[in-house]
Amino acid sequence: MNNTQQAPTSAHAPAAICGGGPSGLFLALDLAQRGIPSVLVEPRTDIDRLRPRAKTTNARTMTHLRRLGLADALRQAAALPTSYSQDVIFCSTLSGYEVTRFHEAFQLSLGPYRWQPECGQQIPQPVVEEVLRAQVASNPLITCWYGYKAISVAELDEPTGYGFGLHQVSCEDAHGNLRTVRADFVVGADGASSVVRKSLGIRLEGGSAALSNVSAVFTSAQLGQKASLDPAVQYWALSEGVCGMIGRMDLDNTWWAIIQGVAADDPDFDVAAAIRTMAGKDIDLEILATDPWTARMLLASSYGRPGIYLVGDAAHLNPPWGGHGFNTCIGDASNLAWKLAAVVQGWAGPGLLASYEAERRQVAQRTISEAADNGKALAYDFASPLLDAPGEEGEEAREAARIQLEVKASEFHSLGLVLGYHYAQSPIIAPDGSEPPAAHPVDYVPSTTPGCLLPHAWLPSGRALYDELGPGFTLLLSHTAAASWHQSPAMERILALAGRTRIPLAVRVIDTALLPAEARWAADAVLVRPDQHVGWQGNDLDEVVEALQRCAGHPSSARV
Repeated sequence: MNNTQQAPTSAHAPAAICGGGPSGLFLALDLAQRGIPSVLVEPRTDIDRLRPRAKTTNARTMTHLRRLGLADALRQAAALPTSYSQDVIFCSTLSGYEVTRFHEAFQLSLGPYRWQPECGQQIPQPVVEEVLRAQVASNPLITCWYGYKAISVAELDEPTGYGFGLHQVSCEDAHGNLRTVRADFVVGADGASSVVRKSLGIRLEGGSAALSNVSAVFTSAQLGQKASLDPAVQYWALSEGVCGMIGRMDLDNTWWAIIQGVAADDPDFDVAAAIRTMAGKDIDLEILATDPWTARMLLASSYGRPGIYLVGDAAHLNPPWGGHGFNTCIGDASNLAWKLAAVVQGWAGPGLLASYEAERRQVAQRTISEAADNGKALAYDFASPLLDAPGEEGEEAREAARIQLEVKASEFHSLGLVLGYHYAQSPIIAPDGSEPPAAHPVDYVPSTTPGCLLPHAWLPSGRALYDELGPGFTLLLSHTAAASWHQSPAMERILALAGRTRIPLAVRVIDTALLPAEARWAADAVLVRPDQHVGWQGNDLDEVVEALQRCAGHPSSARV
């Protein structure tokens, strides 16, 4: 890898990635795994662990990381193993009474996970970035310019062969030193104030929450000792006057807190006092960092134009309630990576990259809406001094609050949102007339309806079905289908098309009788895209040639 010190003042690559947060780093690694070089520009030379931001890597993101071979590395870097706790506990204070709990929150689970090859993992975003940076540093296809920020993007009068001109990204460091990246494609992964988005004249549209919050990182040797409740990944303290969340950063003495609904600019606001109130004890603590913020619900009106695309916070900002923001960013990068690679490798049709916005913007829109709904019921909405009262009066108050808190189920058990999203209306999906399961934030119903995620299953070998998928498209055949189609002319045509067009295609035979009922296919053959979504299903292999071309972005009037 070319690091900042070794890098020349100019570079050229198929892709320039502006922004080296989680989505930019993941995109660079996903492209590299597909053989596509990139230049990544990121102004931060160091990662600040005192601004943990996201703390939840959900089951879908962990499965994306598994595909890149990074799931184990992330779990090893996490200070809190999944075995520490899988619970979110609501309480009067951390040393008071438990009100209710949500078990297996954020897809945290022990043992083989039922719904994906990987369960969730509690880990602060800076540690995720450190793991991704380490992988980027060892990859020769990724050139990193840390300490440099993209300041402008221009399309040059030099053709690329893709229908638009070569792009030039101008970059500057803190000392005013300039560098340029020339690239066929530019990806804006540069956050809410994205220079790439602004260069396109695209605005983020939406609103903000009425009340602000303050995040803090602190140390306390006594909090772990004086907390009377079971271990939890998050405690929601419903203490009267000051409410919010507290959780461990590690198994030593470092903690994080979010004080909800406070005016950060109030000169009389005392963060340490607020944390002590939520703890319910006069504990020792040292504030290491504070970060005031307001939840925002913003969505870009467009995800780019041909040759320039937005991912992550450059395209959308959603409230943190439910832990979906960072994970949605990774989903963007995964969707865009295989499509960019397909274009560079020469097997994509003109509609493939255009499908990126069609598929991902509606996912962000739904996620923002769900997270905003979660933000309508925060800790202060349930607070009462009676929650900390002993005896019958306190029990009655806690029981009433327990019933009221059922509204929070969709925040912690959001499997329908995390795995139930789909691309059924995408122009590069081959519909079969079936309908995807009804959208629900909690309930997830696996389905092979085109556009849905391929249902996960553990095979008798102990491997996950996802581990059998190839890096490109995979045609999954049942034993019944394979027996009758092995020597069929249709199969010959499918393989001939893949060879002629260089569309990457693997064929796998699966004993579907051994799949759990929830993971059974609705047809004898399923075509799976490189991002593990179903592109087509059916019982007639003569349909696969047309379906494969459609899923690669070729219009029906110009099949290859």
